[in-house]
Amino acid sequence: MNKQVIEIISPEMENKIYDEISGLTFTKNFRSATAEEWYIFLPNYRDLKTGGAAGKAIIHYELQGNREIFINTTVIYDDPKLFDRELHSLVYAISDELIQRLVGYANTLLAVHAGDNSYNAEYIR
Repeated sequence: MNKQVIEIISPEMENKIYDEISGLTFTKNFRSATAEEWYIFLPNYRDLKTGGAAGKAIIHYELQGNREIFINTTVIYDDPKLFDRELHSLVYAISDELIQRLVGYANTLLAVHAGDNSYNAEYIR
């Protein structure tokens, strides 16, 4: 029997994802009693106005004194190149990696703002 295999992510996109995640760095910009803000740096994307971080992640935790509910995380990408629909897999992969590195395995509500690539997700341990 001849099975058809359809690749969901092209080898070129896999290489792009690998390159960006391998070069992904972030630095904490702000911390309060209930939130953190992190700047996100990517090798091939940046804020066009400042030439700096490609985006930022805002993490709200210990909401109303209950750490057992959800952590709310918002990721905002500033480079308009990441708004291109063809880069949805890349945006998703970078955002997923950020959640794993910054929040870990906690229950998390995620909102990603990247133009046409914006989405919401829920991570449950």
